[in-house]
Amino acid sequence: MPEELGFGSDAPLSLVGLLTSLAIGVGLSLLLRWHFRNLGSTLSNREEFSQVFPFILLTTILIISVVKSSLALSLGLVGALSIVRFRTPIKEPEELAYLFMAIAMGLGLGAGQTVPTVVAGVAILGVMAALKWTRRDNTSQNLFLSIEVPGPESDEALAALNQLIGSHALESDLRRFDLREDAAEFVYFVDLAGPERLAALAAAVRERFPRAGLTFLDQNRMPSV
Repeated sequence: MPEELGFGSDAPLSLVGLLTSLAIGVGLSLLLRWHFRNLGSTLSNREEFSQVFPFILLTTILIISVVKSSLALSLGLVGALSIVRFRTPIKEPEELAYLFMAIAMGLGLGAGQTVPTVVAGVAILGVMAALKWTRRDNTSQNLFLSIEVPGPESDEALAALNQLIGSHALESDLRRFDLREDAAEFVYFVDLAGPERLAALAAAVRERFPRAGLTFLDQNRMPSV
């Protein structure tokens, strides 16, 4: 009965094929790691996070190479993975995309689809690199602007700031308004045409509110820690 269901017809695992897939996986994982370290835009430590890509990719190759030769092992793997829980949060969607890319490459190489996996992986990374370089060439800046206006000026600051920011930014959106007894704090998300508009906006705000404190935060271009 087990033989009829296919449980006894395990195909032997080719050691040469496994080593070949692992060797190609090393090259793809290093390419993926370089891509994330140099072209990624997350705020996490990209150097440290990228170290897990080779481990995930090569482990996936090993798992798929083993279980594809045995139906019993594949069913057992489903049961084993059902009790695994990952508690570490993924803070950035880009990190999740790179992890999924590493798993996809491992699945393809482990399943023996070497050429399609290499071609598709390199093509996807190439397209993403082109998109990121295009975005870097764009002079516009998306910034979070935090302004703190102390003293009695805070009562009339909202209308004045809306007018000032609207005249210098392509788009603006008030994300937070914190009114206290001795000061008011405003957080805007602004889209500026270039660095010169940033300087002009800062000068206009300081001219209107000399005691105001300004903080600009550009998350997309912040260097890794």
